[in-house]
Amino acid sequence: MAARTKARKRALDVLFEADQRGENVLAALDRRVLDSGRETPLPTYSIEIVRGVVAWWPELNSIIQQASPEWQLSRMPAVDRALLRIGAWEILCNDEVETAVAIDEAVSLAADLSTDDSPGFVNGILGTIAREAPALRHAE
Repeated sequence: MAARTKARKRALDVLFEADQRGENVLAALDRRVLDSGRETPLPTYSIEIVRGVVAWWPELNSIIQQASPEWQLSRMPAVDRALLRIGAWEILCNDEVETAVAIDEAVSLAADLSTDDSPGFVNGILGTIAREAPALRHAE
């Protein structure tokens, strides 16, 4: 598994864990950074992803919700919510990651970790966000 793929998975772990515990995401991140437990220390890119997602949290949630009018964020599986936030952040806020890579990585993680319908769902929403990205970036 490539380094950035592992970093995305570890960022997903932090976002998912905070969601499931009803915990502040930055508190969960700080805990993971201070005590990685049995795992290797959190990669720098994982930390960058989580901090980036948190910095853009309201905007990302709004953009994801607009791209998925049929599904409220609260009804989505927690893994999908986290993957959509990561993917949307990479598409809109991280110029170092190509849009196709951000989408492929999120879809791949959805296939490995979420429901059977999740890969298509994540792909569709991130595809919509990617198509609208120029207008969304301009609105910032």
